[in-house]
Amino acid sequence: MTDPYAGWALIVVDAQQGFDDPVWGARNNPACDDNIAALVDDWSSHGRPLVYVRHDSTEEGSALTPGTPGNDLRDYLGRAEPDLLVSKQVNSAFLGSPDLHAWLLEQEAAGIVVCGITTNHCCETTVRMGANLGHPVLFPIDATFCHDRRHPDGTLLSADELSRATAASLHEEFANVTTTAEVLAGRARPID
Repeated sequence: MTDPYAGWALIVVDAQQGFDDPVWGARNNPACDDNIAALVDDWSSHGRPLVYVRHDSTEEGSALTPGTPGNDLRDYLGRAEPDLLVSKQVNSAFLGSPDLHAWLLEQEAAGIVVCGITTNHCCETTVRMGANLGHPVLFPIDATFCHDRRHPDGTLLSADELSRATAASLHEEFANVTTTAEVLAGRARPID
């Protein structure tokens, strides 16, 4: 049987311990970590390209500061060795080091699957930039989570509302917003 994702790179964005810090507020999608782990296990078992992205914050007191426990990748990522580890200080994995786009071109990647933390910040930005750089993108949104955020008018937007807004903004414009189950079953396809 042909591998439907042969040559596709899985990009795991900022799956770090520091996002459990209460400073971020309430989060959604408790199944996120299990879904990321399932994708990592699947990619690893098929020998597909695997990329981990780590946010190395330069902001004073950040939960993601290098050298602190919060900067560490989540434990389940230790089950598979990535082909590339990207360090970044901004939202997009494409603006980190080493150069993710150049690496994907060198690998002749067929496309990218983006998952990780957080849905509406670094994951969404990575999806948008990846698509703009010409990579077909699958976005299993249930392998992401985010936190409640305060709107400029003072109202609170729930993490679920923010995830729905991200899905609506990205789907069929930048990516196929799909599910972990669809990807694992080989049924998720990029947009035309």
